[in-house]
Amino acid sequence: MITSKMNVGFLDLKAQYFSIKDEIDEAIQQVFESALFAGGPFVKKFEEEFALVHQVKYCVAVNNGTSALHLMMMSLDIGVHDEVIVPANTFFASAEAVSVAGATPVFVDCDELYYNLDPQKIEAAITSKTKAILAVHLYGQPAPIDAIKEIAVKHGLILLEDCAQAHLAKYKNQFVGNFGIAGSFSFYPGKNLGAYGEAGAVVTNDKDLYEKMQMIKDHGSAKKYYHDLVGHNFRMESLQASILSVKLKHLPVWTERRKEAADWYRVYLKDIDELVLPPEMKDAFHVYHLFVIRVPDRNGFMQYLKNNGVHTAIHYPIPCHLQNAYKNLNYLEGSFPYTEKYANHIVSLPMSDQLNIELVEYTTQIIKTYFS
Repeated sequence: MITSKMNVGFLDLKAQYFSIKDEIDEAIQQVFESALFAGGPFVKKFEEEFALVHQVKYCVAVNNGTSALHLMMMSLDIGVHDEVIVPANTFFASAEAVSVAGATPVFVDCDELYYNLDPQKIEAAITSKTKAILAVHLYGQPAPIDAIKEIAVKHGLILLEDCAQAHLAKYKNQFVGNFGIAGSFSFYPGKNLGAYGEAGAVVTNDKDLYEKMQMIKDHGSAKKYYHDLVGHNFRMESLQASILSVKLKHLPVWTERRKEAADWYRVYLKDIDELVLPPEMKDAFHVYHLFVIRVPDRNGFMQYLKNNGVHTAIHYPIPCHLQNAYKNLNYLEGSFPYTEKYANHIVSLPMSDQLNIELVEYTTQIIKTYFS
C-alpha cells in the first residue's frame, strides 16, 4: 500500500555530482590553474585511461558522440556512393553520421527480443554499394556482434560499433569496441559515463587508423599549422576530460548499481502479465543505460506514473526510417515491423547509479497499482 507520494526522477545527475563533489571540484581547479583548456595533458590522460579500462589499444577523445561517429566514417573514407547498414531502432545520430559523411544509411529491423540489429536480416540489405555495417549496442546491451562480424567478414565489409550507451558492456567477456575496426562512445551528461557538457571518443586497435583520426579531429594536423588532411575540429575540452577521468574511476561501481536496480525491477514486476521486461542476451554483460519495458497503453501508463511522481521517458518514439529527414529514402510504414511495433509501446523507467531500493519499491508499487 502506498502511504505517501515520492518524487522519482528519471535520472539524478545532481545526486551523482554531490557524491563525488570534492574530487570533481579539485579536478576542475587543476584545469583552471594550468590554463590548458583545449587538448593537452588532461585529454591525453583520459584517452589512456579509457583505452585501458576497455582493454583496447587506442582512444581518440572528441567533442561529442556524434562527432565520434562522424570521425569513424571520415577516417575510413566512407562517403558519397557508399551505403552503410544501420539499425532502424536506434537514436537518430547513428544514421545521421552516415549521412553527414555523404553516404546513405540502409536500415535493418531489430530482433524480436533484444531490440538490437537482427543479423538474420542484414544480408538482404547488402548491395554492391554497401561499405560498412554499424552495429549499435542499444540501451546498454551488446548486439549479437559475433554473428554481425561474421557477415561483415563474409562480404568484405567494414564493421563499426556504436557504443554510445554501452560503457563497460561486454559480449562473451570482451568489451564492446573491440569487435569492429573502431567503436564510438558518447559522454553526453545522461550517459553511464557522462561529461558536464558534450564529449565523446573513438576506440580502436589499429595504430594507423588511430593516428589518422587524431589528425582529422584536429584539422588534419599532426603538427601545429601543418595540415596533411582536410579534417575537422572535433577536439575535446580539457575540463570535460578532467571530469571524465574522475568519473571513470567510479564507473565500475556505478555499473553494478545499475544492474542491481535492474534486478530489483525484475523481482517486483515479474508477476505483471501486461508488462514485457527487458531480457538479457546470453553471454552479454548488460550495463543498463536504460531499463526499457513494453506496455499496452503507453500514454495512460506514463501519465499515471507522472501523476504519482514517477518520471519516465521514451527511447525512441519515431524510428529513424520514418523521420522526415529520411523521406527521400522512401521507406514506408510497415518496412520494419518490430521496430515500428516497439516504438509505440516502449517506456524507459527511472534508471541511474543513484537509484536506491526505496525509489524502485515506490516506482513498482505505483506500476502495480496502475495495473490493478
